[in-house]
Amino acid sequence: MRKLLACLLAALFLSLSAAVTAFAVPSSAPGEANIENVDYYRNNPYRGSTINVFNWGEYISDGGEGSLDVNRKFEELTGIKVNYTNFDSNEDLYAKLKSGGANYDLIVPSDYMIERLIDEDLLLELDYSNIPNFRYIDEKYKGLYYDPNDAYTVAYNVGYVALIYNKKLVKETPDSWAVLWDKQYEGQVLMFNNPRDAFAIAQSLLGLDYNDTDPARWAEAYDKLLEQKPIVRSYVMDEVYNIMESGAAAMAPYYVGDYFTMAENNDDLAVAFPKEGANIFVDAMCIPTTAKNKGAAELYINFMEEPEVALANAEYIAYATPNTEVLKMDSYTYKDDPTLYPDEALFENYQYFHNLPSETQSLMSNYWSDLKVDGSSNRSVYIGLIAYAAAVAVYGVYHFARRKHREKYYD
Repeated sequence: MRKLLACLLAALFLSLSAAVTAFAVPSSAPGEANIENVDYYRNNPYRGSTINVFNWGEYISDGGEGSLDVNRKFEELTGIKVNYTNFDSNEDLYAKLKSGGANYDLIVPSDYMIERLIDEDLLLELDYSNIPNFRYIDEKYKGLYYDPNDAYTVAYNVGYVALIYNKKLVKETPDSWAVLWDKQYEGQVLMFNNPRDAFAIAQSLLGLDYNDTDPARWAEAYDKLLEQKPIVRSYVMDEVYNIMESGAAAMAPYYVGDYFTMAENNDDLAVAFPKEGANIFVDAMCIPTTAKNKGAAELYINFMEEPEVALANAEYIAYATPNTEVLKMDSYTYKDDPTLYPDEALFENYQYFHNLPSETQSLMSNYWSDLKVDGSSNRSVYIGLIAYAAAVAVYGVYHFARRKHREKYYD
């Protein structure tokens, strides 16, 4: 009888425990997130639909190593399926949008590309009444140059470039980008394998504006990169991890958030912030004009800014978060970290990339191709072509104005 009673009590206890678990708000244990307003997500009108999300690779907490699986949690709460794919560069994203070959409900481009997408009417304005968590975004990441009226975007992550170096191979703590041109490190220097970031390093060292459209200034930066080329071991992007972690190179300019990943595998690595400054960037969530499920996309944006969801992403990605609630959490690994959140004075010489005119983009691309192929300088040819294009444009505007004047006069 006692055994029977004990079994009945145990069964009752397990039943009650299961019921409590079923109706409890999810805990914030590893792999979970404490969502305050669960009903806001459960009672949404988009259940059974799908959203197509296009984001950078490795740019969301995905359940790896006990982390929160953000997309899965969103699906569980909302009943909305997330079709999640990745792009490799802002230019790749842009090409996909322009081709019309794919329909995305949510994208995460960088600042300068957002400026371009807005200029070309490729983004929809957001209904911020559907995104109450916008209140958690730090004011310094609102109203930025690419979206001055906060009409199209919600900031997702903040990053900036610094110098990652090996303390065993570099004699002193570097304080200038000039070390990347130091001949004593020949064959031990890595450089960005994309033109915008690489040119920005040279422009920083020369004290130039990253967004200058004067061909002569780009020629100066090209000459600086050409001067550096014999010292460079290789031009890299993701390859930087293996090379720096293995100790096969002495230094590389790269994104600060990625330094933490490298340092986990090599204690000899450190980070420095050159006095000339560098690029700072914001990646933000937007809804393109191709969107078929705008309301669900806005719900997804709001979910991404839930404090504990934003915390999971900040921990996993290790970029600076614009979410003010995360910055207050003692559980946040990088809270007040001087590498990820340095003194504001550091950013006095940091610059944002802006969308460059097509002529300047072409000039930069041509220089980059020359640099990577054989380093031969065709700057006089390129400057002449730019000057010719400008002259043709001015001539066209002049004749258009004259024609309009004649039409008005004869009317």
